[in-house]
Formats: sequence, C-alpha cells, structure tokens
Amino acid sequence: MASEQPAGTGNQTGTHGWDEELVPDARGRTRRPESDCPVETALAAVAGRWTTLVLRELMGGPRGFTELRTLLPELSAKVLSERLTALREKGLVTAERLPGFPVRTRYDLTEAGRSLRPLLVTLYATGAELQRLTPAPALSPREPRLGRLGP
Repeated sequence: MASEQPAGTGNQTGTHGWDEELVPDARGRTRRPESDCPVETALAAVAGRWTTLVLRELMGGPRGFTELRTLLPELSAKVLSERLTALREKGLVTAERLPGFPVRTRYDLTEAGRSLRPLLVTLYATGAELQRLTPAPALSPREPRLGRLGP
C-alpha cells in the first residue's frame, strides 16, 4: 500500500506513492542520496574495488594479512592495506596484533561486518541474473560488465 510522505521529512515535498517494500520508512524517502538512508549506508559499506572480495574472504573467519594476499593474489599489498583500514574505520573489521616476532595482525569481521553476508549473497545473485538477462558489451577486462561472461 502506498503511503504519503510526512511534511518536513528529508528533502521530499508533496506526496509520493512509496513502494513500502523498497522504502519502508522515512529515512529513504528523499530526492537525493542522504547519509542516513539505509540503502546508502549499505552501499557505502561495500564500496570500493576489492572490498566485496576482502569481505567475502573474512566471512570464512579471521585471517592474517599474508593469508588474505594469498587468497587474493592479484590484490596489491597497498590496496589490501587501504581496504582493511577503511573497513576498520567503518566498524566492520577488527585488527588484533598477535604476539611474537615478526609482528602479525589478524583481521576479523565485527557483528556489523558479518551482517553484510545477506547483502553480498544478494548482490552475487542479482549480478548473475543481470549477466543472464543482458547482452555482454565489449568492455576492457577491468570494467564491470552486464551480460554473460564468455560465449
């Protein structure tokens, strides 16, 4: 059932027939991206090249930096370090210094980080469906694509 936008909520003026499944509350009823919109929060959590893959690997349990590099061999140490720092700053990953020498750090997901699992599963399923339903344009290997991979 459509609902009316309450006056003074977000940047919305007038009335709008909101899809209650897509926009169940006022935080998403805006005309532009807002930081308190749950969709924007979820997208920001997984934003950045390699972020979803780092999260995927950490879904399997705590991992060391070298183990993550082994699991994602094309990911440079610099970018992995940047992604882990960003995920820690967002409260999605913890870093634990392990005793001994050389210094080692183990990374693990926080409860908030683990809560991203259903999103990652849905993103994968949606991407696979988009690849099935859309023709594959000629793109460079580094660009994301819509459409089938391969013949």
